[in-house]
Amino acid sequence: MRFLKVTYVIGLLLICAPSFSQSAKQQQLEEERQRLREEIVQMKKLREDNKLKERSVLDEVETINSQISTRENLIKITNQQANLLTREINVNFKKIDVYRTELKTLKEDYAKMIKKSYKSKSHQSRIMFLLSSSDFAQAYKRLQYMKQYNEHRKEQADRIESNTLELQKLNRDLSRQKEDKETLVVENREAQEKLKEEKKEQQILMASIRKKQGTYTKQIKQKEEQASAIDKAIEKLIREAIAKANKKAGKKVTKKGSATTFALTAEAKILADNFTSNKGKLPWPVGTGRVTKKFGRQPHPTLPNIQINSSGVEIETRKGEKARTIFEGEVIAIQKLKGASRLVQIRHGNYITTYYNIENITVKEGQKVSTKQSIGEVRVNPTTGRAIMKFLIYQNAKRLNPQSWIYRM
Repeated sequence: MRFLKVTYVIGLLLICAPSFSQSAKQQQLEEERQRLREEIVQMKKLREDNKLKERSVLDEVETINSQISTRENLIKITNQQANLLTREINVNFKKIDVYRTELKTLKEDYAKMIKKSYKSKSHQSRIMFLLSSSDFAQAYKRLQYMKQYNEHRKEQADRIESNTLELQKLNRDLSRQKEDKETLVVENREAQEKLKEEKKEQQILMASIRKKQGTYTKQIKQKEEQASAIDKAIEKLIREAIAKANKKAGKKVTKKGSATTFALTAEAKILADNFTSNKGKLPWPVGTGRVTKKFGRQPHPTLPNIQINSSGVEIETRKGEKARTIFEGEVIAIQKLKGASRLVQIRHGNYITTYYNIENITVKEGQKVSTKQSIGEVRVNPTTGRAIMKFLIYQNAKRLNPQSWIYRM
């Protein structure tokens, strides 16, 4: 009987071990699936808000491309969840087999015990069994045996009840898992149909672009030139901010605009170190939004034969959405740049974050700000109806990739 218990425990542990990690993975996948679903809903809302606006075909294609990419990720995650549920269902089947086998053995063993006990009672009573002892020591041993036998019977009965309840629970879990899997399969089927519709719309838009590729190529290059001019203006502001801070700290600058590194005070160094330690965990500069242009050199999302460069990330959000600081610091510049509406720059030790295409600004130069503090609203382009903010991070005069610093960007 002891060998049976040990074998049962080892078997159950081998079955249960992977299920714990699978449950954690399932939760992680579900969180990611919900995030992607919310992102799709948000993109759909943005497109509906912009339907009455005059939008360029390039903007429309960028939006539909992003929507397709997000939906493909959603389908992938949902498939992973369904596959994981299949594995969990198989694990539960094995658990049920183990419990049923042990339950059968326990019931057979218990039946033998009851039968033996009944026969024992029919031949002689417990009292006669004790009185027939040759001496006190034997009587004590018999009493202990009877006590252990009764305890073992009770333990077997409790074990049978416990296993029965566990078996019922496993069956309920199995039923729920099957329902969850069916829900995921249905949802994935619907997502696949929507993906087909979006790709068909994408093909129609791309066909119209190919007819006028020369015109659109020229538009893209003009936008790149405007973006480059804005980047130069931002970098000039940063060098000026460094020179101003260094002068205040008593450090001499040999040539105006040549400063590229902050001379840090003890307080500024602590702030910079705290900023560094939060890499990858910093909050988004808007409450809700999606990245429409990543950092660095990359193929144009619509015309991949054309290379574009981005000094930061572009985030599309909702009308009236607040721009907010990603870390505590000090506002060092509020400027109006051609083609960029207004920008706000915030210093965090030797780091500078830049938020541009901002309106209704609620902070002023020299003001101390806290993490997630609102600094204004993301401006809506009156022509396209899109609210897009460009966000940059610099360490001294060096550009950094914001996606490496912001949580899940």
